[in-house]
Amino acid sequence: MNDWNIQSRAHACEECEQGFVDKQLYHTLLVTDAPDLVRKDLCDACWQDKFSADFKKREGFLSHWQGTYEPPPPTPPDAIQKSTAESLLKELVELNDPKYLAASYILAVMLERKRIIKVKDQVTEEGHRVFIYEHPKTGDVFTIPDPALQLNLLETVQRQVADLLEYGLAGKPPAPAPAPDTGEAEASDDQTDTLAAEEVVAESEPETTNA
Repeated sequence: MNDWNIQSRAHACEECEQGFVDKQLYHTLLVTDAPDLVRKDLCDACWQDKFSADFKKREGFLSHWQGTYEPPPPTPPDAIQKSTAESLLKELVELNDPKYLAASYILAVMLERKRIIKVKDQVTEEGHRVFIYEHPKTGDVFTIPDPALQLNLLETVQRQVADLLEYGLAGKPPAPAPAPDTGEAEASDDQTDTLAAEEVVAESEPETTNA
Protein backbone atom coordinates (compact mmCIF):
# COMPACT_ATOMS: atom_id res chain seq x y z
CA MET A 1 0.00 0.00 0.00
CA ASN A 2 1.20 3.51 -0.80
CA ASP A 3 0.92 5.14 2.63
CA TRP A 4 1.22 8.63 1.18
CA ASN A 5 -1.45 8.53 -1.51
CA ILE A 6 -4.17 11.21 -1.23
CA GLN A 7 -7.59 9.98 -2.34
CA SER A 8 -10.12 12.74 -3.00
CA ARG A 9 -13.83 12.30 -2.32
CA ALA A 10 -15.88 11.55 -5.42
CA HIS A 11 -18.80 13.76 -6.37
CA ALA A 12 -20.88 10.89 -7.75
CA CYS A 13 -21.55 7.25 -6.87
CA GLU A 14 -19.00 4.95 -8.49
CA GLU A 15 -21.65 2.31 -9.25
CA CYS A 16 -24.71 4.20 -10.54
CA GLU A 17 -22.81 7.41 -11.43
CA GLN A 18 -25.54 9.57 -9.89
CA GLY A 19 -24.15 12.83 -8.53
CA PHE A 20 -24.18 13.33 -4.78
CA VAL A 21 -26.24 16.20 -3.36
CA ASP A 22 -25.61 18.30 -0.28
CA LYS A 23 -26.06 16.36 2.99
CA GLN A 24 -26.52 13.03 1.18
CA LEU A 25 -25.38 9.92 3.02
CA TYR A 26 -22.60 8.02 1.24
CA HIS A 27 -20.30 5.09 2.01
CA THR A 28 -16.54 4.99 1.51
CA LEU A 29 -14.76 1.70 0.90
CA LEU A 30 -10.96 1.57 0.93
CA VAL A 31 -9.15 -1.36 -0.66
CA THR A 32 -5.53 -2.01 -1.51
CA ASP A 33 -4.44 -2.81 -5.04
CA ALA A 34 -0.68 -3.00 -4.54
CA PRO A 35 1.00 -0.60 -4.37
CA ASP A 36 -1.99 1.75 -4.50
CA LEU A 37 -4.79 2.68 -2.16
CA VAL A 38 -8.14 2.65 -3.98
CA ARG A 39 -11.18 4.56 -2.73
CA LYS A 40 -14.77 3.84 -3.74
CA ASP A 41 -17.54 6.30 -2.81
CA LEU A 42 -21.02 4.83 -3.08
CA CYS A 43 -24.57 6.05 -2.56
CA ASP A 44 -26.54 4.32 0.18
CA ALA A 45 -28.77 2.47 -2.30
CA CYS A 46 -25.85 0.91 -4.20
CA TRP A 47 -24.07 0.14 -0.95
CA GLN A 48 -27.06 -1.73 0.47
CA ASP A 49 -27.75 -3.52 -2.83
CA LYS A 50 -24.24 -4.60 -3.87
CA PHE A 51 -21.70 -4.17 -1.07
CA SER A 52 -23.08 -4.26 2.48
CA ALA A 53 -23.41 -8.05 2.76
CA ASP A 54 -19.83 -9.03 1.95
CA PHE A 55 -17.64 -5.88 1.84
CA LYS A 56 -15.19 -7.22 4.44
CA LYS A 57 -14.58 -10.34 2.32
CA ARG A 58 -13.67 -8.39 -0.80
CA GLU A 59 -10.10 -8.70 -2.00
CA GLY A 60 -7.84 -6.02 -0.54
CA PHE A 61 -10.43 -4.72 1.95
CA LEU A 62 -8.87 -2.15 4.25
CA SER A 63 -11.55 0.05 5.80
CA HIS A 64 -15.11 1.34 5.52
CA TRP A 65 -17.04 4.30 6.91
CA GLN A 66 -20.04 6.41 6.05
CA GLY A 67 -20.21 10.15 5.76
CA THR A 68 -22.36 13.08 4.71
CA TYR A 69 -21.54 14.70 1.38
CA GLU A 70 -20.56 18.35 1.30
CA PRO A 71 -20.13 20.18 -2.03
CA PRO A 72 -16.53 21.35 -2.61
CA PRO A 73 -15.78 24.91 -1.50
CA PRO A 74 -15.40 27.53 -4.24
CA THR A 75 -11.96 27.79 -5.79
CA PRO A 76 -10.07 30.68 -4.16
CA PRO A 77 -8.61 33.39 -6.39
CA ASP A 78 -5.01 32.88 -7.44
CA ALA A 79 -2.77 34.31 -4.77
CA ILE A 80 0.37 33.50 -2.84
CA GLN A 81 -0.88 31.58 0.19
CA LYS A 82 1.05 31.46 3.44
CA SER A 83 2.23 28.01 4.41
CA THR A 84 0.23 26.62 7.32
CA ALA A 85 0.29 23.30 9.13
CA GLU A 86 -2.59 22.18 6.89
CA SER A 87 -0.98 23.13 3.57
CA LEU A 88 2.40 21.85 4.73
CA LEU A 89 1.00 18.43 5.57
CA LYS A 90 -0.58 18.21 2.12
CA GLU A 91 2.77 19.07 0.55
CA LEU A 92 4.59 16.43 2.58
CA VAL A 93 2.02 13.75 1.78
CA GLU A 94 2.29 14.51 -1.94
CA LEU A 95 6.10 14.66 -1.77
CA ASN A 96 6.24 11.07 -0.46
CA ASP A 97 9.66 11.40 1.16
CA PRO A 98 10.31 9.01 4.11
CA LYS A 99 12.58 11.56 5.80
CA TYR A 100 9.48 13.65 6.58
CA LEU A 101 7.45 10.73 8.00
CA ALA A 102 7.81 11.76 11.65
CA ALA A 103 7.09 15.43 10.84
CA SER A 104 4.00 14.43 8.84
CA TYR A 105 2.77 12.33 11.74
CA ILE A 106 3.19 15.21 14.20
CA LEU A 107 1.44 17.67 11.86
CA ALA A 108 -1.43 15.22 11.39
CA VAL A 109 -1.88 14.79 15.14
CA MET A 110 -1.78 18.56 15.61
CA LEU A 111 -4.46 19.11 12.94
CA GLU A 112 -6.58 16.30 14.38
CA ARG A 113 -6.52 18.00 17.77
CA LYS A 114 -7.59 21.25 16.10
CA ARG A 115 -10.48 19.26 14.52
CA ILE A 116 -9.30 20.15 11.02
CA ILE A 117 -8.83 16.51 10.03
CA LYS A 118 -10.22 13.32 11.55
CA VAL A 119 -8.84 9.84 12.13
CA LYS A 120 -11.35 7.54 10.44
CA ASP A 121 -9.62 4.24 11.20
CA GLN A 122 -6.33 2.59 12.02
CA VAL A 123 -4.99 -0.61 10.46
CA THR A 124 -1.85 -2.69 10.76
CA GLU A 125 0.46 -3.09 7.78
CA GLU A 126 3.58 -5.26 8.09
CA GLY A 127 3.46 -4.98 11.88
CA HIS A 128 3.12 -1.18 11.92
CA ARG A 129 0.09 0.95 12.72
CA VAL A 130 -1.25 3.08 9.88
CA PHE A 131 -3.75 5.88 10.55
CA ILE A 132 -6.40 6.72 7.94
CA TYR A 133 -7.19 10.44 7.98
CA GLU A 134 -9.96 12.40 6.28
CA HIS A 135 -10.29 16.14 5.72
CA PRO A 136 -14.05 16.65 6.34
CA LYS A 137 -14.36 19.79 4.21
CA THR A 138 -12.55 18.52 1.11
CA GLY A 139 -13.21 14.82 1.59
CA ASP A 140 -9.53 14.03 0.93
CA VAL A 141 -8.34 10.76 2.48
CA PHE A 142 -4.72 9.84 3.14
CA THR A 143 -2.80 7.46 5.37
CA ILE A 144 0.21 8.07 7.59
CA PRO A 145 2.15 5.32 9.36
CA ASP A 146 2.93 5.61 13.06
CA PRO A 147 6.70 6.32 13.15
CA ALA A 148 6.97 4.97 16.73
CA LEU A 149 8.91 8.04 17.83
CA GLN A 150 11.52 7.49 20.52
CA LEU A 151 12.07 10.03 23.27
CA ASN A 152 15.65 10.73 22.21
CA LEU A 153 14.39 11.80 18.75
CA LEU A 154 11.59 14.12 19.87
CA GLU A 155 13.76 17.24 20.02
CA THR A 156 15.03 16.63 16.47
CA VAL A 157 11.50 16.13 15.13
CA GLN A 158 10.27 19.21 17.00
CA ARG A 159 13.01 21.30 15.41
CA GLN A 160 12.24 19.88 11.96
CA VAL A 161 8.51 20.64 12.28
CA ALA A 162 9.21 24.18 13.52
CA ASP A 163 11.62 24.85 10.64
CA LEU A 164 9.17 23.46 8.07
CA LEU A 165 6.37 25.63 9.41
CA GLU A 166 8.53 28.74 9.37
CA TYR A 167 10.51 28.25 6.17
CA GLY A 168 8.67 25.55 4.19
CA LEU A 169 10.36 22.84 2.15
CA ALA A 170 12.78 25.33 0.60
CA GLY A 171 14.66 25.59 3.89
CA LYS A 172 15.99 28.57 5.81
CA PRO A 173 16.61 31.71 3.70
CA PRO A 174 19.67 33.94 4.16
CA ALA A 175 19.51 36.04 7.30
CA PRO A 176 17.72 39.35 6.57
CA ALA A 177 19.04 42.75 7.59
CA PRO A 178 17.97 43.76 11.11
CA ALA A 179 14.61 45.53 11.20
CA PRO A 180 13.90 48.57 13.40
CA ASP A 181 12.55 47.66 16.82
CA THR A 182 8.89 48.70 16.87
CA GLY A 183 7.95 46.94 20.07
CA GLU A 184 6.28 43.60 20.62
CA ALA A 185 4.34 42.19 17.67
CA GLU A 186 1.43 39.83 17.77
CA ALA A 187 2.23 36.18 17.11
CA SER A 188 1.87 35.25 13.45
CA ASP A 189 -0.10 32.23 12.25
CA ASP A 190 3.19 30.45 11.56
CA GLN A 191 4.36 31.11 15.12
CA THR A 192 1.05 29.87 16.49
CA ASP A 193 1.33 26.66 14.47
CA THR A 194 4.93 26.21 15.60
CA LEU A 195 3.95 26.54 19.26
CA ALA A 196 1.10 24.09 18.74
CA ALA A 197 3.50 21.65 17.11
CA GLU A 198 5.85 21.90 20.08
CA GLU A 199 2.99 21.03 22.43
CA VAL A 200 1.94 18.06 20.33
CA VAL A 201 5.37 16.48 19.87
CA ALA A 202 5.62 15.26 23.45
CA GLU A 203 2.14 13.69 23.43
CA SER A 204 1.26 12.50 19.93
CA GLU A 205 -1.47 9.84 19.98
CA PRO A 206 -4.34 10.30 17.50
CA GLU A 207 -7.90 9.53 18.53
CA THR A 208 -9.83 7.34 16.10
CA THR A 209 -13.36 8.50 15.29
CA ASN A 210 -16.02 7.44 12.82
CA ALA A 211 -17.99 10.68 13.10
